[in-house]
Amino acid sequence: MSQFAVILPAAGQSRRFIGFQRKKPFVELEGRPVWVRTAEHFLNRSDVSETILVVAPEDLEWFRETFKANLAFMDITVVAGGTSRAESVRNGMSAITKPADFIAVHDAARPLLTAKWIDQIFAAAQSHQAAIPGLKISSTVKRVGSDAIISATVDRTGLVQAQTPQVFSAGLLQKAFASCRNLALATDEASLVEAVLQPVHVIDGWPMNIKITTNEDLRLAELFLNALPKSGGLSGVNPFADDLPKPPR
Repeated sequence: MSQFAVILPAAGQSRRFIGFQRKKPFVELEGRPVWVRTAEHFLNRSDVSETILVVAPEDLEWFRETFKANLAFMDITVVAGGTSRAESVRNGMSAITKPADFIAVHDAARPLLTAKWIDQIFAAAQSHQAAIPGLKISSTVKRVGSDAIISATVDRTGLVQAQTPQVFSAGLLQKAFASCRNLALATDEASLVEAVLQPVHVIDGWPMNIKITTNEDLRLAELFLNALPKSGGLSGVNPFADDLPKPPR
């Protein structure tokens, strides 16, 4: 059985997530932190060798103290991130200690997954060496200028909205990172792999696999949570109801 190391980036600044004292991966979604709901999809899978959560350096001490009850019951490694998403993922890759044939990168702020969906993307990666889920764009797409005026209607044929998990053979992803001259410009892992001329296979994404970026996204996730296809998901990881301290500003 192929083994997958899973990296969960949670080191962003959450600038569009307004009105909360915590960054988006750390707020509660129906009673459990978003990052916990995300991580639990991978923790007990027999094909996942280890799970690594990447947190901003300035949040690391607060995170360990705030979520110590969760961490005590979770087989997860927590590492400090970098100044960009790609640098954070690279730090996560550097923390891999167990043999892994593939590396999966999944946004910590995407908690709405099912085991079946993970099975699908893992299988695609094993068949193609590089695979991501992509959500087909059904609406008309407009290009808008800085003056808020439409400059063009974009042909949406072949366009997809990239999602995660993005999964690659370990050697390929390591090569892609080593070849990149400016990690700050990379918005996802697939773009790095594309740059080394490796084909990236796209499977149909899942509409409910949203990334919590804004306050509205959190409310939408609350609605989607109970509508997810049931696939024997894990119960909550944290047995305690903690009175959690506030994060640093």
